[in-house]
Amino acid sequence: MTVAIIVFVLALALIATERVHRTTVAMAGAALVVLFVGGGFDQEAAIEAVDFNTIGLLAGMMILVVVTQPTGIYDWLAIKAGQLSRGNPFWVVVSLAAVTAVLSAFLDNLTTILLVVPVTFLLADALDVDPIPLVIIEVIASNIGGTATLIGDPPNIIIAGRTGLGFNDFIVNLAPVVIVCLLVVIPLLYWVARHQLKIPAENREHVMSLDAAAAIEDHAELRRTIPVLLLTILFFFVHQPLGVEPATVALTGAAVALLLTGSPVENVLSRIEWPTLFFFVGLFVLVGALEETGAIGKAADALQDLTAGDRSAELLGIVWTAALGSAVVDNIPFTTAMLPVVEQLNAGRGEIGDDAYWWALSLGACFGGNATVIAAAANVAALGLADRAGTPITFMRFLRIGVPVTLITLVIATAYVAVRYIALG
Repeated sequence: MTVAIIVFVLALALIATERVHRTTVAMAGAALVVLFVGGGFDQEAAIEAVDFNTIGLLAGMMILVVVTQPTGIYDWLAIKAGQLSRGNPFWVVVSLAAVTAVLSAFLDNLTTILLVVPVTFLLADALDVDPIPLVIIEVIASNIGGTATLIGDPPNIIIAGRTGLGFNDFIVNLAPVVIVCLLVVIPLLYWVARHQLKIPAENREHVMSLDAAAAIEDHAELRRTIPVLLLTILFFFVHQPLGVEPATVALTGAAVALLLTGSPVENVLSRIEWPTLFFFVGLFVLVGALEETGAIGKAADALQDLTAGDRSAELLGIVWTAALGSAVVDNIPFTTAMLPVVEQLNAGRGEIGDDAYWWALSLGACFGGNATVIAAAANVAALGLADRAGTPITFMRFLRIGVPVTLITLVIATAYVAVRYIALG
């Protein structure tokens, strides 16, 4: 247990500092626990600890996005968002945030940021405004919007892989609070950034003159692949009645897209985020070692003692603990570590269990991902894109916006959990 805890804590510390790539840290940590933990945690146990449903879901969606990106459809959406706003700063913020939130819910927030941020820099250049406020707003909208669905944010994918909760379960339980948070947060973000988003009339005219249709680079590829993406998303809504796992839906869609695309398979597979997939593999092994050695059980017992087994205190404690941990570490490893803790707490709620515990974990982890620039993968991706564009986002600049937004959304989430899952039971 001591070895498992030390390796895990050191891995989290290294991930937080960003001095070593987090995939390298996770894989090295996984190797260490397999070699030195002992007590039955060998290579076979490590393989069993990996949630291949999560890995398959991520890989399938990555392939679908890689196949559809060259069509130019995502650039078209961003330009249309700017034109629908007619260059009005408030509506520019609303349209970009709305597009980002919706794409995040149905693609995933990391992929969405990689798609929309480069176009946002082009749009900001056309409007002659500072792109960083728009990018930060998009990051925040992506983390909130991604909370609404099973595939929208990595913590939800991890939770679904552990619990078997379906796509519709996530939408029914999380989409209402996500919509409220977006309606509250987006106007506040505009108000904070309003002085940096003053757009001259001639620049508004320039944006309106852009030809969105020209962004579609390959009409034949668009006709072949976009229907596959849309059908895959539709199948997520009915996967439970059909008895099909989310990973099977995503991988089937990916396989069909690979069959239909005009791009060579090698080119598509070379553009997948393999570091992210192996990061997940390493994390699952690290947490598996903690679970196998009993460390997770002791953490769950401590939380139960702290809350005296009170359901209300446990639910609200999970929300805020997950948010704080995600803000400091990164919501992916922290959610992975929290899974068995929440599972043990939930075990005392009868054979069926209490799904409210999982919604509390999701809300805390996903909303906590907005607190700092290292709290979520989408944030780190935006940071890298901004650096490459020559307009870096500093830690403190993001923090000044991220922390207040996180607190506001957590207050809303707390009220939501208190009313829906505690008061109404």
